[in-house]
Amino acid sequence: MKSISLLLLRVGLGLLILIWAMVKLGAPEAAIGVSDKYYGGMLSGETLILVLGIAQALLGLLVILGLFRALAFPAMVIVLGLGAAAVWPSLIDPLGLIFGEDNVQILFFPSLIVFFGTLVMFAFRDQDTLSLDAIRGR
Repeated sequence: MKSISLLLLRVGLGLLILIWAMVKLGAPEAAIGVSDKYYGGMLSGETLILVLGIAQALLGLLVILGLFRALAFPAMVIVLGLGAAAVWPSLIDPLGLIFGEDNVQILFFPSLIVFFGTLVMFAFRDQDTLSLDAIRGR
């Protein structure tokens, strides 16, 4: 059951990364809007969005496959951790009791759970026996 659970968690996290990559590649204007709103516009260049989308798609595929986990999993922790950090008011105050309802979004609260899932995946990567790395003996 543990192996199946880790496989499902890995695939789910990888799909999330892949979906966000598809947004960057398929709707760069939407990705730029997210960057403007949550990252202070630091990632708002069209070329940068394209490069990040390609890198994120590759990362998502590596995570799904469980390939090159020594690099892919720390990158996943960073990517999904930065995503959670960008919406920190919604994680601390999902109901808007502190920051006001206009400054938080309850739908962002699962970002905390997703980030914790990345930590679980990273911590138990050696027990992820259904990954391509494990099959290859790595």
